[in-house]
Amino acid sequence: MPKVSQEHLDARRTQILDAATRCFARQGFHATTMADVLTESGLSAGAVYRYFRGKNELVSAVAEQVLDGAYTRLESVLLAESVPTPADAVHGVVAAIDPGVGHDEHLRMAVQVWGEALRDDNLARLAGAGYGRIRAIFVDYARRAIAAGLLPEGTDAVAAGSAYFSLVPGYMLQRLLLRDTSPAGYAVALRSVLA
Repeated sequence: MPKVSQEHLDARRTQILDAATRCFARQGFHATTMADVLTESGLSAGAVYRYFRGKNELVSAVAEQVLDGAYTRLESVLLAESVPTPADAVHGVVAAIDPGVGHDEHLRMAVQVWGEALRDDNLARLAGAGYGRIRAIFVDYARRAIAAGLLPEGTDAVAAGSAYFSLVPGYMLQRLLLRDTSPAGYAVALRSVLA
């Protein structure tokens, strides 16, 4: 039997994670079964269980993938060479995490991870570490904004970064539950509030 390349193994793992993300986003963690993931992925049970021993492991892997993706997108906005104004930073952040109506699987997953982390210690550790890394990007941004004169001298960078970080879940919940919020509209409103 020929040896399978690492590239093939990585592609298959991604295929499973993408299928699980779609299922979890549609049905939630608890209603989704491994059979649903098998059907969505088009793979056999053996192929899926080669990568993930069960649903809990799959939930953790999807949560980690969503958090890592958010980290990368937010880092590119907040730690860009040119320091954006606070309002431009928030607009860039919400635009980076919001792919648009009809493509909100990762937003849905983030909110589900918050809820599930309240009852699952393993997911709480994973989410705490992931969101801690993301909040650290906002703190780094605040330090850079203070140094660039975009925030008042003497501003507590940790407190400011934490406050900016808290704007993201607020946007996500409005976008998913009220469905009347857009990155541009949110940025305009924040420009008024933060001016």
